[in-house]
Amino acid sequence: MNINDRLDFSHEPVITVDDIISRVQAYHTDVDVELLKSAFEFANYAHRNQKRSSGEPYIIHPLNVCATLIKLKMDVETIAAGFLHDVVEDCDISPHEIESKFGTSVATIVVGLTKISKIEFRSTEESQAENFRKMVVAMAKDLRVIIVKLADRMHNMRTLQYVSTSKQQKVAQETLDIYVPLASRLGIHSVKSELEDLCLRYLHPDVYYRMAENVAMKRSERDHYISDTIQVIREKLEEYTVKADVTGRPKNFYSIYRKMHNRGVEFDEVQDLLAFRILVSNITECYKTLGVIHSYFTPIPGRFKDYVAIPKQNNYQSLHTTVIGPKAERIEIQIRTHEMHEVAEKGIAAHWKYKERGSGIVDPQAFTWVKDLLEFNQSVKNSSEFMDAVKDDLDMGGVFVFTPNGDVKELRQGATPLDFAYAVHTEVGHRCVGAKVNGKIVSLKFRMKSGDTIDILTSKNQAPSKDWLKIVKTGRAKTKIRQYLAKIERDRSRDMGEQQLDRALNGYGTNSKALDKRGEFKKALEAFNAKHLEELFVHIGSNRCHAKDVLPYIPSLKIVAEAKEKAPDYSATIEKAAKKSATKDNAVIVDGLDDVVVRMGKCCSPIPGDDILGFITKGRGITIHSVSCSRMQEIEQGRRIDVTWNSFYAFKHPVSIRVVTNDRPGILALVSKHINNAGINIRSAMAKSLPDQRGGLLFEIEVKDYSELLKVVSSIKSIEDVLVVERANQLSTVALT
Repeated sequence: MNINDRLDFSHEPVITVDDIISRVQAYHTDVDVELLKSAFEFANYAHRNQKRSSGEPYIIHPLNVCATLIKLKMDVETIAAGFLHDVVEDCDISPHEIESKFGTSVATIVVGLTKISKIEFRSTEESQAENFRKMVVAMAKDLRVIIVKLADRMHNMRTLQYVSTSKQQKVAQETLDIYVPLASRLGIHSVKSELEDLCLRYLHPDVYYRMAENVAMKRSERDHYISDTIQVIREKLEEYTVKADVTGRPKNFYSIYRKMHNRGVEFDEVQDLLAFRILVSNITECYKTLGVIHSYFTPIPGRFKDYVAIPKQNNYQSLHTTVIGPKAERIEIQIRTHEMHEVAEKGIAAHWKYKERGSGIVDPQAFTWVKDLLEFNQSVKNSSEFMDAVKDDLDMGGVFVFTPNGDVKELRQGATPLDFAYAVHTEVGHRCVGAKVNGKIVSLKFRMKSGDTIDILTSKNQAPSKDWLKIVKTGRAKTKIRQYLAKIERDRSRDMGEQQLDRALNGYGTNSKALDKRGEFKKALEAFNAKHLEELFVHIGSNRCHAKDVLPYIPSLKIVAEAKEKAPDYSATIEKAAKKSATKDNAVIVDGLDDVVVRMGKCCSPIPGDDILGFITKGRGITIHSVSCSRMQEIEQGRRIDVTWNSFYAFKHPVSIRVVTNDRPGILALVSKHINNAGINIRSAMAKSLPDQRGGLLFEIEVKDYSELLKVVSSIKSIEDVLVVERANQLSTVALT
């Protein structure tokens, strides 16, 4: 009986290179001894003047890293890289020198490890996120990079007592956040469990040592119970001629701590503290053994999981069941083959194919999720966003659901049909309106259970909303939704910015398209740090800069400005033709005069905040138009005159807005309510059904200025069924289409 069958990763202070070579030879008959000796001697010389925090020679660290890699039965090149993993970063050795001395494969691993950590950042969070992203990229090129990194982290955690308390907690938290989920996803359970316990020791030392004391106090009693239970299991299996290796052990501390934390109970109240493992020769005997166990021990309902028929994404296979054991104790029993056990303990390392030097590879079909990570990395710009999403997905598990075709998807606990839809494809997620679970229609908020069959319902008119972020549970789904919403907001800012710039350019008789064809935005792009014209539109539309600020950087506008200065002076004409008013409450000031009779153009209904121009009409004073108004093109340059809004004018201005919605009952009332809640008066409203199950609404409202218009537009846009909100030129049924 082996009570604790986990691999031992303890620090070895007196290990030598001869120990390393002999251990490799125990499982690898064709060892390149010269490569290992050469790598050790090179590393030993490079680190000759360095010491660890413990005071030991630095070479002890690479030796222990190699020892861990050997326990995982890695190939010779990986072990050579274990010797050399710090020489580029810490000893100023060039990657070219590593490649020339030890070959391309070893150099690829060493350089991949160096790229992970050799960079400085403004904050710890930024550093952690970027390092994590680099690790994923390096891992996608050669999975051995992350295995060496895990071995490196294992030894650093094993010797963490020699550094300050603050550094202990920092390293332990990073390990729990990043390296534990990676070890889990790679299927290296022995490393995962060891790192979890070490993290608990430094993050919650009071809990760890109290738990260790409780376990130690009952060790004799526990060992007897394990021994007796193993004997009972063996006898029952022998009755049915099943040959098996049976072991038992207490669960690791972190697993117990998580049960205590999740259930809100103390150590003595945790029931299933013991785990037993039964190893058999083939899959048939796995299920036969399960039948024997369930016939003798009472199984706990809902606590059986079949990872043999439906393996986890990291290729983990085992039957898990919890039963009432001797003395009414709850015990967990895992049943698997010897090969499954090798995969469970060593994960990806157990899949390694030992071939000739330079050709060690892992079956790519076994770990397609690494390729998915690389593709996801290319679609996300922000490292922190990437890290949060991938960490979330790395730590998934617990729910196995089926597509209508019988394909399996593994998702985290609490996942919804919306999470499933995004796991299938981004566009399926974007268009998801609901789902059928086991043939019954459910909402997007439905929580899926293992075994459910999900059929996603989509609509081409559906689009993500901010509320979806509260529904989904997986990091990847959240990221895809945020990306979509950001794109929509960017498109809106771009369109608004283009309109604002064109309004400003209209006064010069031109537009952005004409200027762009002539290449006149070069200086403006440089001045406002925009890569292209669309980005400049976004800057303007999101109020990072004003359209008027851009004009001085457009060369041809200087010529227009000079010509404008030479145009006939119509001031005297205005003085004679315009009628005076004694109230001085005009909305617009003409050439510094606030008592000139003015009229607002009905074609565009300008409001304060719009860029405006006036034009002289015989005997009727000045008519005010928005510079973007189509009528301005018809007005000759000589009749135009500069006007400005009167900041002391406090009356409301009529303006028309067009709203396109999903056509459903009550939508007119709902939009009207949002307008009224914003404190805006509605002068008139019109509604019309449009093709594709859409509705068109047209409102004439009264606003103080452009900022108040934006406020009410923003309020209307927050309505889920609203598709488009825009300003209309005039109140008519034409604007509804």
